[in-house]
Amino acid sequence: MNPPTPTPPVGSYAVDTHTGKVGMVTGHDGPRVRLRPLGGGREWECPPDTVRRATAAERIHAATAYANARSRGEVP
Repeated sequence: MNPPTPTPPVGSYAVDTHTGKVGMVTGHDGPRVRLRPLGGGREWECPPDTVRRATAAERIHAATAYANARSRGEVP
């Protein structure tokens, strides 16, 4: 059995494996991890066992998707 993966630290980018969304870790609230979408927006919480560090490719993909949505006027 593998040891549990440590929860990503505050300020790092992480993936909510339940939804596939990438966000920045903004805090740990009891047993939950708080994430904020790239570019800002409403935070969401998820259990620590469904969060892992985002790869460089995942961070770039999320940032590009946000930039494209912003250029189309879909987000502020």
